Amino acid sequence: MALTVHLSCFLALLVAGLAQDIMGSRRGQDPGPQPLKLKEVFTLFQIRYNRSYSNPAEYARRLDIFARNLAEAQRLQEEDLGTAEFGVTPFSDLTEEEFGQLYGLQRAAGRALNVDRKVGSDERGQTVPPTCDWRKAAGIISPVKDQKNCNCCWAITAAGNIESLWGITFQKSVEVSVQQLLDCNRCGDGCKGGYIWDAFITVLNDSGLASEKDYPFRATSRTHNCQAKKYKKVAWIQDFIMLPDCEQGIARYLATEGPITVTINVKLLQHYQKGVIKATPTNCDPQHVDHSVLLVGFGKCKSVEGRQAATSQSRPHPRPRHSIPYWILKNSWGASWGEEGYFRLHRGSNACGITKFPVTARVVKPAKKQQKLVSCPP
Repeated sequence: MALTVHLSCFLALLVAGLAQDIMGSRRGQDPGPQPLKLKEVFTLFQIRYNRSYSNPAEYARRLDIFARNLAEAQRLQEEDLGTAEFGVTPFSDLTEEEFGQLYGLQRAAGRALNVDRKVGSDERGQTVPPTCDWRKAAGIISPVKDQKNCNCCWAITAAGNIESLWGITFQKSVEVSVQQLLDCNRCGDGCKGGYIWDAFITVLNDSGLASEKDYPFRATSRTHNCQAKKYKKVAWIQDFIMLPDCEQGIARYLATEGPITVTINVKLLQHYQKGVIKATPTNCDPQHVDHSVLLVGFGKCKSVEGRQAATSQSRPHPRPRHSIPYWILKNSWGASWGEEGYFRLHRGSNACGITKFPVTARVVKPAKKQQKLVSCPP
């Protein structure tokens, strides 16, 4: 663990200067980085993320992709209006197309959920708290999972939604089987991608979900190999709904009912390290959403003073610090990615299409039992 931390710190120090060199080289400002320096950084990347390549030609190709990605990360760093930091990640040796194929929803185009959005007229007048973070409530949010090479963000996110709602409704911590959603998916696509609503319909068809312990995640799937009938169900849902495409309404529902699934444009996450991403429609098209994540909270933070002044000649003086509202989202790439498996997006600008498909399951407690209210922790 100590070696990993030291490698990460050393890699970050080397990359900071190298990225500027590569950007300058591509703009024609200087001869560019020395090949040895780039190779040294790339070697550290290989060690840090356990990468090896089959032959010299493949090594050379990945080295070139790595250099291009460093330049892209530096460009995003300069253009970001939030507090995000971009740089070397586990995906820095992948092209944008490869990254999209591995971590995007391959079936996302061409079909939308055939269900009406929930009408929020009964919520008018209800105030939204300034902050909300369901991670602070015991037994609500399960540990961050790693989808590995299985394209199953949709299944992991749906499972996380059900787990959190079950915890809020029944004050009982559960961890449900993602593998059941892959093996029993009604469309039979498993690790090839899917939709959040496919996962919820699978849960309804199977009359609930088994536990993660009984039916563990394998990061693979086999068509027509559903084992749902073998195991006791530990959680189930009544139905699912899509919320209105309004961030204020989404925040209100999140604070009062619990975490929500959303589907966003995954593009900027390839180079993301930490901070609040304030995307634009140009660098993160809100109409092209291809990655499902769990929305677990929201808050505000201070902007990074002088960031734009340092990268733009048109602003010679640091701008005053201001508050940046953000969403907190749980990803499915392991706890070593991003902010311990989470990331933050700007709230109020439909960043990366976060309002396009806000979908949540509904878990209802029987009327004969008195319902205990659980509030979102600030």
